[in-house]
Amino acid sequence: MNKRNYQKEMDALIERNAAEGKRPSLLLHVCCAVCASYVLEYLYRHFDITIAYYNPNITEESEYRYRFSELKRYVEEAGLNEYIRFVEVECRPDDFFEAVKGRENDPEGGARCSICFYQRLSYTAALCKSGGYDYFATTLTISPLKNAEVINTIGERIAADTGVNYLCSDFKKKEGYKRSIELSRQYDLYRQNYCGCVYSRRGAIQGASDKE
Repeated sequence: MNKRNYQKEMDALIERNAAEGKRPSLLLHVCCAVCASYVLEYLYRHFDITIAYYNPNITEESEYRYRFSELKRYVEEAGLNEYIRFVEVECRPDDFFEAVKGRENDPEGGARCSICFYQRLSYTAALCKSGGYDYFATTLTISPLKNAEVINTIGERIAADTGVNYLCSDFKKKEGYKRSIELSRQYDLYRQNYCGCVYSRRGAIQGASDKE
């Protein structure tokens, strides 16, 4: 069975919308400025984008606020202000801790991460439905450390359950990840070395210690 080409599917959807003169609204879940940089550069020409910054896995409020401030700075300095709106959600780490209870010792990339993806995409889908957006999506698929198939499967399941449209993606394709690194250097964006939760940070610290 051939693996789905999510990037090709998204490009085909964009082409159909353009041919029909459509510019859909998109509620885009964003985790940080680095991941958002290329994704916004790529999508703003095709969608009316509202950013949903809901990341309860970022358990330190100072980190949460700083990543959001960097995201807003990038949008402003990249000249995207007139195209991008924001929905900010307060820092809510208790949401995350409750969701992953019992999974504290899971390896990075395992079941705990899938629960985290589901939590963030479920919340975004609910906002999408209540706000009347045409689609919801996430920047998470740009990371080479995250499985696009897992993320898209979760997104499509949530879409089926809630009756909203999910935009499948694999933003790392077409050198998207490489472009995000170029943009992060160009705008001197803050690049964290862990996803945000205390468990991934513990792994990042341990990994650094192992290299010493």
